[in-house]
Amino acid sequence: MGRLSLTTWLYIVAVMSAAGAILARVPVETVPTGFWVIYGVLAVLFLICDSTPTLLGVRQWAWSPSSAATLAAGVMLSRYGGAGAAMVGAVAVLSVRGQVLVAERLFNGAMNAIAGYAAGTAFHALGGQPVLDVTHLTAVLHGAPMDPDWFGRSLWPFAAAALILVLVNHALLWGMLLLDRHSLAAAQQAVPGWGLPLLLASDLGFAALGLVIAALWAVLGPAAAAIVLVPLYVARWAMAQFAEQQRAHTATLRALCQAVETKDFYTRGHSERVSRGAGMIARQIGMRTDRAEAVRFAGMLHDVGKLGVPTRVLQKEGSLTEEEYAAIQLHPMRGLEIVREIGFLNEALTGIMHHHERMDGRGYPMGFAGHEIPEFARIIAVADAFDSMTSTRAYRKATRISEAIDELRRGAGTQFDPKIVDAFIAALDRQGWQLQEPAQPRGHEILTSQDHDDPIAPLRVVETI
Repeated sequence: MGRLSLTTWLYIVAVMSAAGAILARVPVETVPTGFWVIYGVLAVLFLICDSTPTLLGVRQWAWSPSSAATLAAGVMLSRYGGAGAAMVGAVAVLSVRGQVLVAERLFNGAMNAIAGYAAGTAFHALGGQPVLDVTHLTAVLHGAPMDPDWFGRSLWPFAAAALILVLVNHALLWGMLLLDRHSLAAAQQAVPGWGLPLLLASDLGFAALGLVIAALWAVLGPAAAAIVLVPLYVARWAMAQFAEQQRAHTATLRALCQAVETKDFYTRGHSERVSRGAGMIARQIGMRTDRAEAVRFAGMLHDVGKLGVPTRVLQKEGSLTEEEYAAIQLHPMRGLEIVREIGFLNEALTGIMHHHERMDGRGYPMGFAGHEIPEFARIIAVADAFDSMTSTRAYRKATRISEAIDELRRGAGTQFDPKIVDAFIAALDRQGWQLQEPAQPRGHEILTSQDHDDPIAPLRVVETI
């Protein structure tokens, strides 16, 4: 939180102020005892869920199924609009998770309070009937029957309330992230692009358990919340498995990248940056989230085939022989051989295989031209060349961004896809590009004298007899 910009802090204060205004309107003096019984049970349920979240990435990014408790309050206490749900959401400030800063607690509580208020207000406005009317709270708690038609009348208002809760919650969170690049980058690392729709769907699905709590309450009373804890924790376990799988995927890719980069000190971080550039292009052209994530994988592993190229060839200072250049040209195919059995890569394999093809057909390994070249490969070719030009190498200093852009434009139509070049330049204008600090050898590093991906440093090849 200490790295947040002033604009982001103003946004957080505005969210907290809005939540404070909502909570200040709750008529705590006039609500009956039954209200406090329901509120207390649901607040405890929310706190249990929120205090034992599933970590999605680093410590700050976690998921919990606590929305079920908020939605249950929105239904059961809807006579007061969204006040009850807002109060339940606000207990996020009391989460017992360790190492959570006070500002984070306050923002989380405010965000959940506003989302709960919006959901409860929507349920009431759309004609949803509270499972416990305030005049009958005490009677129902002592076994009075529930209206048998309640479920049917409340189903659609509840669906709308659940959708509003999830959307408002995520909108408030991502509104803060979009104002701060550091936080946004951490969130994108914790929740990959194609994982966000799954996270939204999970929140929506588990929020539906709030309706189950409300329905069971009339029969079982407060024990309903304890019963629903079982499916909520099953949900938490399932999300933990998903998060662990994502971490395993990322660890696999990074291990392969590090193995490649041990062959060339000056290319450290190159794969990560190409992956980021490919993701920028994918978002700029409106690529579907699952494909955008796949092209980022392809960018990360595009040079993995260099593991199959002799180190003496990659690090050779003089001109390459024809045989050595042929070994270089085989690295995309070797990359495909290395990673083809990694199931989650899917379309990314085409990017790894063909990222050295050229639009004029003079590339390798297959000599494809124009739109014969897969889209993933055309994207990676642009990101790869740009990072190579803007990074310091043993034989030259980094090229300025403006000069690298000019070089991409000169190569558009011959080496690069013009549409991809235009998309990348537009993405750079909007998001910028953080240049890497020049690498500093520690005395035992092996340096490479040429870069086989750099369009402004062509390979020198000599014939052998």
